[in-house]
Amino acid sequence: MTDNKHEADVAFIKALAELLRDNDLTELQVKRDYGDEDSLNVRVSRMGPAVAAAPVQVAAPAAPVAAAATPEAPAAAEDPASHPGAVTSPMVGTVYMQAEPGAPSFITVGATVSEGDTLLIVEAMKTMNQISAPKAGIVKRILVEDGAAVEFGTPLVIIE
Repeated sequence: MTDNKHEADVAFIKALAELLRDNDLTELQVKRDYGDEDSLNVRVSRMGPAVAAAPVQVAAPAAPVAAAATPEAPAAAEDPASHPGAVTSPMVGTVYMQAEPGAPSFITVGATVSEGDTLLIVEAMKTMNQISAPKAGIVKRILVEDGAAVEFGTPLVIIE
């Protein structure tokens, strides 16, 4: 029985490796329970392409920096945190764009907000913290996605 289970496990791991390759995944982790105290934990990882992709990601920002010499490009290359209408995160946490799953978002791009309106929620240590608009204006950009982790000072929204 042990040999059959071992052969089945080897076939299972080979199938996971094929699934990883065929779907262009970098990592896959599975736990297979056989009984009370018998299980198989498998983590299949592909590090080669991830390392090869790193230089491409580093080289990509070089093009916009070179284009910054044109008069129109500095606004595009500007750091959103330095924008005068940027609303930054006052804490480390997770961003939620609505009060509860399925509810409409607090804001959308182009929406008009009043001072004190809730823009989004940052959850920190199981506490939901409403982030309010510091001034009235129009939401020009939303810089974070629902469920994204943010750090202190991360730009969240731009209001003009």
